[in-house]
Amino acid sequence: MIGDNRAKYLGERIAKCVTLTSLNLKLSRNSIGDNGAKFLVEGIAKCVNLTSLNQNLIYNSIGENGAKYLGEGIARCVTLTSLKLDLSGNSIGENGAKYLGKGISKCVTLTSLNLKLSFFSFYENDFRICENGIRILK
Repeated sequence: MIGDNRAKYLGERIAKCVTLTSLNLKLSRNSIGDNGAKFLVEGIAKCVNLTSLNQNLIYNSIGENGAKYLGEGIARCVTLTSLKLDLSGNSIGENGAKYLGKGISKCVTLTSLNLKLSFFSFYENDFRICENGIRILK
């Protein structure tokens, strides 16, 4: 089981892969919390050549702050063209989803987005996918 401490270790190792262009992380059904999400995305953001990121974080313990960290980190991935992020079964809440959306909308080179937030309630009109990313309506 991967928790925050092991996520920190993983994030530190990912950060050393500066020439990485594609990363596929399947970390579902672990016990990664807000800090673990922060450690992971801090490492990922140091991969300055990353164009494709697939993060499966379903059924972890990521909350609003974790979603905020993920959004802030993803915003620093300036070369990202493809993002697949699955946070289904976490408790990011409405504010966490907004933080995440704000970060993703700063990825101006993003051409492909697959965002899954199953088992999470938000209103359809809170977000709108637009030409330059996600537009927060509230």
